[in-house]
Amino acid sequence: MGLLDYVLPFLLALGILIVVHEFGHYSVARLCGVKVLRFSLGFGKPLLMRRFGPDQTEWVLSAFPLGGYVKMLDEREAPVPAHEQHRAFNRQTVWRRIAIVAAGPLANFALAIALCHCFQPGRHLPQPSSRRRPEVEALLQRVVRR
Repeated sequence: MGLLDYVLPFLLALGILIVVHEFGHYSVARLCGVKVLRFSLGFGKPLLMRRFGPDQTEWVLSAFPLGGYVKMLDEREAPVPAHEQHRAFNRQTVWRRIAIVAAGPLANFALAIALCHCFQPGRHLPQPSSRRRPEVEALLQRVVRR
């Protein structure tokens, strides 16, 4: 077995975890009305970049797939036009900001629960019957009488 037999599955699993994590941040930010500027899988030079959605969010696949980020509109990073200030991350209530920040780890937690549910050992085994067989019942009666 070559090195690629270990590296490729690792990168695939890591990529899935990163996408789920970042999509948690992205989806809750969108639900809270925050404008998302970029959804990136990886760091460094962008290899692929496309713009989608009503906000023209940049979807990026970068050179080093060992992380990712969701860039949101924020007055602390750059000036924000007055008509979009209500969509800036820093203008949201503290509870919305907490929800956006916590959504990534919670998405990973939900993925772990879903995978455990799907691959649970013994999930498809027949369940034991609550009724006892007659020979077992007779044996139990003899043991109890002694």
